[in-house]
This record gives sequence, structure tokens and C-alpha cells, in this order.
Amino acid sequence: MKQNNMLAMILAGGRGSRLHDLTNKVAKPAVSYGGKYRIIDFPLSNCANSGIDVVGVLTQYESVLLNSYVAAGGRWGLDAKDSGVFVLPPREKADANLDVYRGTADAISQNIDFIDSYDPEYLLVLSGDHIYKMNYAKMLEYHKENNADATIAVIEVPWKEASRFGIMNTDEDGHIVEFEEKPAEPKSNLASMGIYIFSWKTLRKLLISDMKNEASSHDFGKDIIPTLLADNRTLMAYKFKGYWKDVGTIDSLWEANMDLLKSDNELNLDDRTWNIYTEDIAALPQYIGAEAEINHAYITQGCIIEGNVTNSVLFTNAKVGPGAKVIDSVLMPGVEVAEGAVVTRALVADGVKIGKNAVVGSADSENIELVAKRVKGEE
Repeated sequence: MKQNNMLAMILAGGRGSRLHDLTNKVAKPAVSYGGKYRIIDFPLSNCANSGIDVVGVLTQYESVLLNSYVAAGGRWGLDAKDSGVFVLPPREKADANLDVYRGTADAISQNIDFIDSYDPEYLLVLSGDHIYKMNYAKMLEYHKENNADATIAVIEVPWKEASRFGIMNTDEDGHIVEFEEKPAEPKSNLASMGIYIFSWKTLRKLLISDMKNEASSHDFGKDIIPTLLADNRTLMAYKFKGYWKDVGTIDSLWEANMDLLKSDNELNLDDRTWNIYTEDIAALPQYIGAEAEINHAYITQGCIIEGNVTNSVLFTNAKVGPGAKVIDSVLMPGVEVAEGAVVTRALVADGVKIGKNAVVGSADSENIELVAKRVKGEE
């Protein structure tokens, strides 16, 4: 069912600084995930599967690769007449040289004319850096049923982690009565997923007012949602049940990849009823050598394995040489682990080469080691 009365805007302009070297030259939503995907594939595929025809992707930092990637709307079936994926960089200058989005709400405000050109009744606003599958059409139905001004997707998180998130406090009917940004003592464990549906006319008026407010942070969490609550607007919490991961750190990105190895993984990338679409990369079939040993691994096309791989995820065209060991690790596209090298509890960035007999990472380390530069080995 096509959702022609709802347009989607994906916020994909964050720096992703907590991913360190992975986002030095690539925008966070363009970071690789799950063997052959990019993070941005998930919200775009969700839009396509939910019947949303028009998607704006708001880009900003290190966006050259991301811009060219999302411009090929056909990957997600969004290249037919009256549909498409549109790249929307910032147009307002913070100084004489730099165009920026000053906040999440400002990113939408700068593109009011684009949204108006489609005259939607509803606007879906998404974060571009989370891993999950969701039917936005069902969320829209919930929004309509409750005659809401805004509906915010929430997920129950462990109480001990609730202070890391924006928390929605609700009444027994699901009405949001209070929003707390990373509260020290949370009253609820319903965390915002960064997924919003707004009635466009209501939001449009609020954005125009917010643009004129010099004291505003121009942010949904800090400004728009509190204003809606103060105005006694109807805000509903849409409870999501399923897999959702904010991959904002090296550890969480590693965890999200390792989750694919679980037998009860809710994400299920093989589910043909809800495809996650991506770039079709030409690669040879995987090759497993006669002396190779593989125990509990997720191995993608083009991989060449001649050593030992245990409890690890290998992306397209990764190579593991004879006698090498890869344990509890994630090898991104094109990684080469040379003969005799040992990689343990690490995330190795695209194209990195680990030399002969080199040792990377440790089974005892508290955090996952990011390997973003070549590691020299024995000559």
C-alpha cells in the first residue's frame, strides 16, 4: 500500500565522531555493516517496504560517498515515476564558508520548500544511523487512530541503560506526558528511537516559529517536542518490539555485527518478506581452503579463507591467510589478514592489511579494538 500522503526525511548529517577513524572520510550512515550493507540501507529499505515513495536524505559531513550512494534510488525501488531518493545538503551558512544544519529541526526547516512541493499530510522524520526493520505504515495508522499531532517510536531499554537515551514518560493510554533527555534518574525505560511522525501543517508552523527564535537549539528533542508538550498537543508513544541498535560507537557497531551470529537474532537479514536492499557488488563466490577451519561465522561473497575463523563476521572480499586466526572479530570489506596473523576482539576497517604474524587485539580487552591503519608484520 502506497503512503502517498506521507513523505520521509532521513537525518544523515551527523559527524559520527564516536566511530573515530571509520568516519574520518565517510559519513556515519555510509559505514559498512552486516557483510554487504551500509547503515543507510535500513531506513531506506524500511521506507520502500512501507510504501513511501519520496525520501529526502539530509547530508552534511564527509558526504561525497553517501551522496552518490543514495542518489541511486533504484537500489531501493525508489526510482519510478513520482518517487525517488533526494540528497538535500544544507543551504544556510554558519559563517562565510560553511553551510550547516544547526540542529535536527533546522535540517527540516531548511527544506520546507522541498516538503511543500509534495504537499504531504504527514511527515516521517528518521535517524539515518540505526539498524532495525520497521513498518512505518503501521506507525502511521496508529498516529491517525489517535488523532495525534506527533507520534514518537519508543523501545523498552534495560533500566540500567535508560539514562543514555531520551526517555518518554507516558500515561496508561500511551500519551506522552513528559520528555526527559538522558535523565540521571529515569522514570521510564521507554527510549526514543529517533523516529517521528508529525502532522505536517502543525509541525510546519512550529518550525517557522523556531527558526525565528535565536535562543533555540533548533532540535527536536530540546525544542520541538517540549514546545508541543507545553502547548498540550497530542503526542503518542508508538511501542516498537523487535531488533533496534544505535551503532554510534565502535563497541556497539561490533555488537550489532556479532548479533548476526545469534540463532535467535530478531533482525534476520534473510527474511524475504522484508528485504534490506543494498548495492549489488560483483564478487566471486567465497573460497574456503582445504586447511581452513571455520567455527560459527558469518561469511560474505568474495571472501578467501585459508586460516581459522571463529565467532566472527567477514564482509565482502575479506581474506584470511594460511595459519592466520580471526577470533571474535569483524573484518570489513577488503580486509586482508596475512599468514600467521592473529586478530582477536577487533573491528578492522575497510581495506586494512594486517601483516604476517602480526597480533591485533586481546581476548581480555574491555573494549573492542578498532584497526583503521595497516599493521606491519614480518617481512
